[in-house]
Amino acid sequence: MLTTDLRNGYERLFASCNTVAPHEAAVGAFNKLVLSGADRYKIVEAATKVPWYVIALIHGMEADFAFNCHLHNGDPLSARTIHVPRGRPAEGEPPFKWETSAADALSYDSFLSWSDWSIAGICYKLEGYNGWGYRAHHINSPYLWSFSNNYERGKYTSDGHWDQDAVSQQVGAITALKELIDGEMIALEAEEAPQT
Repeated sequence: MLTTDLRNGYERLFASCNTVAPHEAAVGAFNKLVLSGADRYKIVEAATKVPWYVIALIHGMEADFAFNCHLHNGDPLSARTIHVPRGRPAEGEPPFKWETSAADALSYDSFLSWSDWSIAGICYKLEGYNGWGYRAHHINSPYLWSFSNNYERGKYTSDGHWDQDAVSQQVGAITALKELIDGEMIALEAEEAPQT
């Protein structure tokens, strides 16, 4: 549940978020791919009501923006997913269309019933998509904050395997989003009443 404390925490982190050297170019390259795929992301947005840029951020994080991979986890569309979540999409036969699989991923993770697309709402859904395990280690999730001043080290190097010294080499989704907003490359949708 997106509590008041969680919401306030996300908002504080977002307000203070800055890309750190030497990662500016990597964040810029990531965001070029966010924007270049907008037309396809907007097709899924029309079907799911999930903002296209949220879909784009997940696509970058899970599949390096490859349109031949599942949005769920980056597995190839030529078969059902084999990594967590396994066996998706449950309906239909492979090979899957990217848009079909993307809609399934968003449905599977309860994005379709979510309407709080504020900064805190986006942070909450993206952290949940990747998993809450970082909170047990008292660090900010690199899935959100890598390459920013809000993250230094500590990472799950595979499902369930924690390494306190590993450093994420992937752009954080919210680090990228902050750059997109600050650079006026996107504008967030009008916020609805917070969900609790």
